[in-house]
Amino acid sequence: MKIFSQTMSELRKERGISQRKAAADLKISQALLSHYENDAREPGLDFVCRACRYYGVSADYLLGLADESARTASREEFESLVEELRALSEKAGKKLEELKK
Repeated sequence: MKIFSQTMSELRKERGISQRKAAADLKISQALLSHYENDAREPGLDFVCRACRYYGVSADYLLGLADESARTASREEFESLVEELRALSEKAGKKLEELKK
């Protein structure tokens, strides 16, 4: 089981984001982010929620309570799924119209 600090660091590095940028985006100092990533300090609930939204993961995943499968979909993955659903819906609508004839 990963700990919060390890997961935070890995998520940032996977995305190629500097610690400075992530800290600015998360509205904390770079020093504080470094403390979180090095397990020197523990964050509050507000920060955990912001980090979940920022990295697109569940709180369970970020806190080490769930494995990789608990990660939430990225915005691109979500938009892709929406497009697929629209296409399927359109196809189903056309099929229904054909059956009604």
